[in-house]
Amino acid sequence: MMTFEQIKNILNDKDHQSVEELARQAAQLTRRQFGRAISLYGPLYLSNFCSSHCTYCGFHSQNKIQRIKLEPDQYRKEMQFIHAQGIRNILMLTGESYKHTPISYLKEAALIASEYFQGVALEVHPMETVEYKELFAAGVDGIAVYQETYDRSRYAQVHLSGYKKDYDFRYRTPYRAAEAGMRQISLGILLGLSDPSQDLFALYQHLSGLEKSFPGVEYSVSFPRLRTVKAQMLASCDVDDVQFVKIIALTRLLFPRVGINLSTREEPELRDHLLEIGITRMSAGSNTSVGGYTLLEEKAQDPQFDIKDERSVGEIVKLLKAKNFDPVFTDWRHIENSL
Repeated sequence: MMTFEQIKNILNDKDHQSVEELARQAAQLTRRQFGRAISLYGPLYLSNFCSSHCTYCGFHSQNKIQRIKLEPDQYRKEMQFIHAQGIRNILMLTGESYKHTPISYLKEAALIASEYFQGVALEVHPMETVEYKELFAAGVDGIAVYQETYDRSRYAQVHLSGYKKDYDFRYRTPYRAAEAGMRQISLGILLGLSDPSQDLFALYQHLSGLEKSFPGVEYSVSFPRLRTVKAQMLASCDVDDVQFVKIIALTRLLFPRVGINLSTREEPELRDHLLEIGITRMSAGSNTSVGGYTLLEEKAQDPQFDIKDERSVGEIVKLLKAKNFDPVFTDWRHIENSL
């Protein structure tokens, strides 16, 4: 494992040749481990009710937005729309409200999602092991939980109230999910909140600990950058494109088998470029508002963040094929045992 100082030096190095060499090595390793397969998924926002005040998020409890929680007939319609685009892996998201989106609500959503998707993952409020076991039994096979920043003092500054203020409970969440049997767990940092070198070093330590404790889990990482919300800048990001490329490449070199996710927060040109370096999974045709696919007109939507890549699933598939990538809609499915 690299030291913090080594990571910091790499991210701050202004030599373009070193960036190109880092990217070249990462690309070779990615092709060796993953070939030219790129998995596609779609996000579905179920609710924007939230009890936490996170200063950088469009859903935070103090933000004056229209609060919506989809009912089963509503999110079924959204699922049908996403399914019709060809997507077979779904990530369902909510604000962090135990009251408005309790486990009973999430279990029902997972059971319905299983009718349309082979892969069902959640990015919701952290829970206990026993609750993750219930969700796993209901068809959830993946959990995404980002620490956002590993700097404790900065964490306290941007998480002002609510359950998310509990740094340690959030840190242990992927361990509890793994104990419950989740097949896939995604970690991440929100670039722009704190020193990226420090956060990256801490994320690597977090990931290494999980791999040692639960080697059978499929891990992935995400590096979202802070974005505007309805063109309003809640917090700015000082991680430029060159540093972002380095973060992707360095992660691939240190964790050859770990998946690297890329959301529609990034511009199309950069997303296309990163495909060659280390990305293994990307969202397509995304909407980050509750009811954004079929229920609300665009002007009535309150997104969690503004999307930069608005290309449809079909356009992304066409791009991937043009670049000789294999778009993968599902890489596993349940098989009933007849014995």
